[in-house]
Amino acid sequence: MMIKNCIMLKITTITYSAFILLFLFIVMVFFSLYFLYKKYKLKNSQLVVFNNELNATSKYTLSLIEASYDPLFVINLEGKITDINAATVRVTGINKEQLIDSLFTDYFTEPDKAKESYENIFKNGFVTDFPLTIKDHKLTDVLFNGATYRDENNTILGAVIMTHDITKQKALERELIESKLFAESATTIAIESVKSKQQFLSNMSHEIRTPMNAIIGFTKVILKTELNPKQKEYLTAIKMSCDSLIVLINDILDLAKVDAGKMTFEKIPFKLALSIKAMLHLFESKIQEKNLALTINYDANIPEILVGDPVRFHQIILNLVSNAVKFTNKGKIIVSVNLIAEDIHKVTIQFSIADTGIGIKDSKIEKIFQNFQQATSETSRLFGGTGLGLAIVKQLVEAQKGTIQVESELNKGSTFSFNLDFNKTNADTVLEPEIIELNTDIKDIKILVVEDMELNQLLMKTILDDFGFKCEIAANGKIAIQKLQSKTFDIVLMDLQMPELNGFGATKYIRNIMKLDIPIIALTADVTTVDIEKCKEVGMNDYISKPVDERLLYSKIISAIQKPLLIVEEKIEGSTIIEKVKYVNMSYLLKLTKSNPELITEMIGVYLKQTPSLVKTMKQSFLNNDWTLLEATIHKMIPSFAIMGMRPEIAEIAKKIQEFAQKLEASKDLDKLIQQLEKICNQTFIELEIELNNLKK
Repeated sequence: MMIKNCIMLKITTITYSAFILLFLFIVMVFFSLYFLYKKYKLKNSQLVVFNNELNATSKYTLSLIEASYDPLFVINLEGKITDINAATVRVTGINKEQLIDSLFTDYFTEPDKAKESYENIFKNGFVTDFPLTIKDHKLTDVLFNGATYRDENNTILGAVIMTHDITKQKALERELIESKLFAESATTIAIESVKSKQQFLSNMSHEIRTPMNAIIGFTKVILKTELNPKQKEYLTAIKMSCDSLIVLINDILDLAKVDAGKMTFEKIPFKLALSIKAMLHLFESKIQEKNLALTINYDANIPEILVGDPVRFHQIILNLVSNAVKFTNKGKIIVSVNLIAEDIHKVTIQFSIADTGIGIKDSKIEKIFQNFQQATSETSRLFGGTGLGLAIVKQLVEAQKGTIQVESELNKGSTFSFNLDFNKTNADTVLEPEIIELNTDIKDIKILVVEDMELNQLLMKTILDDFGFKCEIAANGKIAIQKLQSKTFDIVLMDLQMPELNGFGATKYIRNIMKLDIPIIALTADVTTVDIEKCKEVGMNDYISKPVDERLLYSKIISAIQKPLLIVEEKIEGSTIIEKVKYVNMSYLLKLTKSNPELITEMIGVYLKQTPSLVKTMKQSFLNNDWTLLEATIHKMIPSFAIMGMRPEIAEIAKKIQEFAQKLEASKDLDKLIQQLEKICNQTFIELEIELNNLKK
């Protein structure tokens, strides 16, 4: 609308200027004829005829001039007024006798500019849309249009000037400018509001998670000690309450991520049936406690492996099943999963969770997906909760282009249904390797903990002591740098928000000035904003959020400090024996298969059957510059490394090859990586053949 108004204003101004120029031409002709008449004193009949014609023209032209609502001036070469119209008298408030023979420039707020305007007319023959302001009682803004009039020898005698009042146009322009400024201001305010909201949530996350880290951490530490039943009961209650608070914080932060458009969704293969079964296991004890029946209806036509975001899917299922269990005191809960559409690329699946619980009033159904809304105030009082679960579910479903709906009848139950699309795949999937169990044989790991809060320092020291690790504390980034300059550590656990020098600044210095490649894991209570990206940008290897999960922390530390030491040298009586380090971790395979020899034999057999041909394809696709095939082949190989319990560095080598393939890039580095991976795979074949023979024995 604003642009349309601007265009219309310009068109109106251009049209009016054209009209003024035409009008001035008529006036100029009139004055030229008039002066021609005075110069040549025509006689007798010629004079009568010419005089009659001139009188007729004069009356017509003067009527046009006087009818004009805009002021008109006629000036001579000295800039003095020789004639005016009635509009000029009206606008200036000065009578005609006073205006005649006075200076044209005296009636404008900027005399020099007014003089410049008529000098331009005498120089160029005309001027259009020259802005001036008339000195009347309200200072009227005008556009100045003028042209010269001449005698029969083409000598300039003076100029005819018409001024057009543009007060309304000026007011409209100001309105348009103000509207634009208001719109820009409103946009800026909205952006700043979103930023402020994100910053508030970020700060809230940090401020709450930091003390929660200490509470949960020390509760876990005490629960490991010898306690009487009552003490254990009380401490367990404290831990459960803290866990509930963390769930609440995560709900709020997830909602903020979706609102800000920062929620990202993975596209990875997973087994849908196993995921649902694992989620429902979490509610078994509560369902049994309430004496409810749980029924699962799963469509057998659904492909076993699908591509999607299992974490966000789990979040949706957990929220909906949690609500069903919470609001149902007798009867049953039915979880149904049905295939409703399929093509060669994807499937559409409908999930429904039905219960025989308290139900929802018709008038409240529309509100239950809104933030902080529950069916009634009594619901919140009796059952607890924040009213965020369903809001998050709705946004997670719709952010993945799905739909969700609810049917409910008061005191009879509710059914929540949602549809989601998943991509199909031929790729195999593998369960994530379990978090590394605590191994007390791993000793002599020296850790630098950079943390400013004394309580968290004590907690981290307690946890790391339990791991059997040695640790030192630095209260800020500056002290951490000083310690790294004088001592050697295996890993740094780096808090982000600290006085003197924060975690980002300290990491930059360690990477760019000290040139150290020591693993650095961020300890952050803020998992909502771009801090995670900033961690990567400054050179941190990983991050772990507070409250710290001990097993996850241990796993990350061990993974970070394990170097790709593929061969070791051992001196025996002056000679050097080269001993190759084993790539296959049989302890992991035993744990994965629960020491079932038949299953181990089957898994090794599958690996030995499929991997050699994949290695061959990998080499050939590289030689043929077939990057699509190379990427696809590596993609198939990576899961098998995890199944065989191979070191993470081996998967990293494969991922680097994949990155080169994605960039369609051949290089010496790629050649070396392929040779290295081939060598590793060939060694695993030898190791696994030996293990198979041992199993047969």
